[in-house]
Amino acid sequence: MVSRPPRITDVSRSAPLAPITTTAPSVHAVHAVHAVHAVPAVCLALVLTACGGGVHGAPGGSGVHDPYYPKAGNGGYDVTHYALDLAYEPGPRPRLTGTATLTARAARDLSAFDLDLKGLDVHGVTVEGRPARFSRAGQELTVRPHDGLDAHHTFRVTVRYSGAPETLTDPDGTREGWLPTADGALALGEPTGSMTWFPGDHHPSDKATYDLAVTVPKGLRAVSNGELTGETTRGGRTRFTWHTAEPMASYVATLAVGRYAVRRSTTRDGLPVYVAVDPAEAAASRPVLARIPEIMAWAQDAFGRYPFSSTGAIVDAAPDVGYALETQNRPVFPQAPDVGTLVHELAHQWFGDSVTPRTWRDMWLNEGFATYAEWLWDEDHGGPSAQRTFDALYAHGEDEYPGLWDFPPAEPGDAAHLSGTPVYQRGAMVLHEIRRTVGDTAFRALLRGWAAAHRHGNADTADFTAYVERTAPRKDFTRVWDDWLYGQGRPDRP
Repeated sequence: MVSRPPRITDVSRSAPLAPITTTAPSVHAVHAVHAVHAVPAVCLALVLTACGGGVHGAPGGSGVHDPYYPKAGNGGYDVTHYALDLAYEPGPRPRLTGTATLTARAARDLSAFDLDLKGLDVHGVTVEGRPARFSRAGQELTVRPHDGLDAHHTFRVTVRYSGAPETLTDPDGTREGWLPTADGALALGEPTGSMTWFPGDHHPSDKATYDLAVTVPKGLRAVSNGELTGETTRGGRTRFTWHTAEPMASYVATLAVGRYAVRRSTTRDGLPVYVAVDPAEAAASRPVLARIPEIMAWAQDAFGRYPFSSTGAIVDAAPDVGYALETQNRPVFPQAPDVGTLVHELAHQWFGDSVTPRTWRDMWLNEGFATYAEWLWDEDHGGPSAQRTFDALYAHGEDEYPGLWDFPPAEPGDAAHLSGTPVYQRGAMVLHEIRRTVGDTAFRALLRGWAAAHRHGNADTADFTAYVERTAPRKDFTRVWDDWLYGQGRPDRP
């Protein structure tokens, strides 16, 4: 993610089960067959599940105990695929109607499980085609299948819902979730905003493939991740279908609705490029976006084989959004980007989208790498060397980046500092210190090797430090870790 300002070269638990609805069927319990008072007491002891339905196991639990977003994600299962069928009507009273079918695998015997969903009205839930009980509490949608789910069993849950999607304000003051624009909307999900437009397991540790179908008024386009597999217009409305074959964390899933001009091309090695631009930003964007093939060729040389089936960008006319985001395959820009911002977000396709943090504490593995990619690009294209950029930051960094030394990049402290300057700039400085320790050739190999070792997976800071030490067993990284990665304040000059 890259914020503006400065320079637009940067910026991206368990709880008890809620009670079962005890009233007549409503939008929150349309499939409850009996009121609670009618269920024999012996069944209430079985976690209030359907009596005689063969229910066994225990609830999956809400949240995965992320250190900064403890309610994000859910326990007891792993989602492997999302099939989302949506219709959106923009305007002064916007409305989203959706059916989400999730394919998941139970990690243990489950009597119930949770999905993350913020706002919106739920009209019905089925598990394996059978109506299921459900209840709402905050962002938790608790589902109780008619029959318990066996460990290692693959199951499907379908949720029907509608309403006006919400815009969330993060602890650092930025906005995410469903962001209305002049002619449509942008759905941006870092770190938890995707739960405002579809139910799921919304934590970066659970990645899945996606099929997305979106129906919008004729004249608008719906742009998402992956590949466009269909576009049909009927009765004044157009339906777009998108398929994402590679695993994707929900926070880099996107949906952009608007009057975009679309341009298709390929890179020199045949990789498809799909660019969607708001006409108001077309002229300013054109010279920068034309460099995507050049940037991709450079990035593949620096970071290794590109991990996805296509590349590109979405450029909207929404400057109030305030940041660009590395949405998978094609990052989103709220206005025409500069080259540094484009390099940053395309580098995230390796570092963040393919190699995804295991927890939100590991954010520097996204942003430090993408920021250092900007340094490398400048170094390779007639700009200052990475060493000069490092030296300038060390000497005068707080003038341009206030708070540079406020906390170590690997320990932001809380969610409000997740996108703080140390995560980005000092994170890049950590990588430069590693480069100084191992040498240029070994460092370039390390970048490619790290991206390959965790391709389409998750990793945390401990994984990274262990990987670095394995690749250079005769080097001492004690000072790099103690002073630059975890140390408080400005380290002594190297």
